[in-house]
Amino acid sequence: QAQLMESGGGSVQPGGSLRLSCTASGFIYNTHCMGWFRQEPGKEREAVAGMCTFGANTYYADSVKGRFTISQDDAKNTLVLQMDNLKPEDSGMYFCAARQGFYSTFSTWWDRQSEYVDWGQGTQVTVSS
Repeated sequence: QAQLMESGGGSVQPGGSLRLSCTASGFIYNTHCMGWFRQEPGKEREAVAGMCTFGANTYYADSVKGRFTISQDDAKNTLVLQMDNLKPEDSGMYFCAARQGFYSTFSTWWDRQSEYVDWGQGTQVTVSS
């Protein structure tokens, strides 16, 4: 099974930026679909963004569209979530998740946490003044 580890969280003021990274290892296949989720205390985990390797499309929650960018670094083993113009409601524990293999149907389930197999431990993001 794959192993995922998030990093880059922290505390920032509204309007600030953070860059989250998710290092992945243990993939059997070169292709995989991955997503970012977040969870506030007492609330259900929600999807933030998703993408697949070798895929041209990226997916975002409406609440972060235009402010967050999901991508991979040059090594192709790290998933990145660039978060700009952060708002207090962006606060929460951010998780990366993965499902090995490439799926042409990713657009139908990118935001469904039950579809992902591997999860990281999370990194905390706090946005407050």
